[in-house]
Amino acid sequence: MTRRVISLWLPRLGTDRLRRRDSSVSSDRPFALTADSRGRRLLTAVDAAAEQAGLTPGMPLADARALVPEVVVQADDPAATAKLLEQLADWCGRYTPWTAVDGPDGVWLDTAGCAHLFGGEGAMVADLLTRIAGFGFAVQASLAPTPGAAWALARFAGATAVVEEKDLRKRMGSLPVAALRLGTETVASLNRLGLRRVGDLYALPRASFVVRYGEEAGLRLDQALGRIAEPISPRRHVAPFRSRLAFTEPIGHAEDIARGLDRLLTDLSQQLSRAARGGRRLELALFRVDGSVQQIEIGTARATRDPQHLACLFAERLTTLDPGFGVETMTLHAPATDKLAPDQSVFAGDAGKAAEPMSALMDRLGNRLGFGRLQRLQPAASHLPERAQRFLPTASERPDVDAKAWSDGKMPHDRPVRLLSDPEPMVAMTPEEADGTPPAVFRWRHRLYQLRRMDGPERISPEWWRQDRNWTGGPRDYWRIEDADGRRLWLYREEGGREEDRREKAGVEKTQWFVHGIFA
Repeated sequence: MTRRVISLWLPRLGTDRLRRRDSSVSSDRPFALTADSRGRRLLTAVDAAAEQAGLTPGMPLADARALVPEVVVQADDPAATAKLLEQLADWCGRYTPWTAVDGPDGVWLDTAGCAHLFGGEGAMVADLLTRIAGFGFAVQASLAPTPGAAWALARFAGATAVVEEKDLRKRMGSLPVAALRLGTETVASLNRLGLRRVGDLYALPRASFVVRYGEEAGLRLDQALGRIAEPISPRRHVAPFRSRLAFTEPIGHAEDIARGLDRLLTDLSQQLSRAARGGRRLELALFRVDGSVQQIEIGTARATRDPQHLACLFAERLTTLDPGFGVETMTLHAPATDKLAPDQSVFAGDAGKAAEPMSALMDRLGNRLGFGRLQRLQPAASHLPERAQRFLPTASERPDVDAKAWSDGKMPHDRPVRLLSDPEPMVAMTPEEADGTPPAVFRWRHRLYQLRRMDGPERISPEWWRQDRNWTGGPRDYWRIEDADGRRLWLYREEGGREEDRREKAGVEKTQWFVHGIFA
């Protein structure tokens, strides 16, 4: 696909910003912005009336007042102007997702493949200029196959230009050499030699030209003519899956926005389906008639492309949107996607009917509370019961080596479904067996247990490289037992200790056995 780039130039952005904000600044009088520099107050920006009166940026304020006494001045705020330019770059996302700020007064738009949505390139550029001028900004723009050529034509062509690749060399040749974004000294040196137009440089030997004027001059010429690629870094990640909806008349009702979102979700779901992927994060942007952008986003615990489920997740966020005086365009993109994995097993509802999938519940909770607060147990490679699992975010999809070790059978699976946070002592009601097996009758939590079946022992030793207060008693012999009523517990006795602190707390003097878990 041939590259097509729009260079948007806002030559009076600073003065236009203050004039839009402060209605007391009259458009009939010259207006300029000032800032201190090395003990002097200089003009940093001027409007059209001030420029016609002979004022230019960089002029001392005293000289400006002597030349034009009626000039109105205000302090410049470069940070506010830069923020406004970033907002305009975001608003230009209604034409293409690939936008970037260009210096203090410009915006790049890479519009390859987008012009057909607006009736052609000429109509798209005209619509862009009309809308930005309607916001109260002086603006110029041109469209060309390269960023350098678009920049040059926007600032030096004198009118809006839409240039095809076959005409690029001719159109660039008629522009002054300053259009190549060269330094002031380089431009002045070229002019002294009679090289005033870009076309005058075409026939010059490249080697001597670069030796005299440096590599930048040759680089800028090659970039403008497309001999060397000039990348543009977009302000935001350009999502591979994107859907756009434009309205013939601005909309403002919540119901209309919801219906527009449904159409966007359906279209995006079809794109994801063709790529066998599902969305993990979706962003909805509303481009308002006043030039501002409203954005909301949702996340999912697992990849999904179900439009109804995604619409439910967006429903709670739609109430936070302010359509202002109306919404002209809506876009929906999925900056984060994954290969679509099967949903987790569903809950059983009333009368055995299947309820919503677990993933749908996790998505709702995650968007309300934050996905970082939703956690799940992940197997860990340790034989110690307390270290055999860890908490990970529910939305985490990265493969885990420890989990693979469990699934490969390298770690034990016969563990209780409920592990007590602290092992609890049990009281033997019959003499302990000489072979170390659990007592035939014991009491735990005020209930008697009569041993019917048992399996063990499984000896677990502490990890010698850790200092763990729970394993100060040395190795443990674990038993899986079942009593006469079918209750199944996980017991252990310690080989080398008595755990004095637990026994004293429980009021038991000779307890060696502890309950550590409960089986289903």
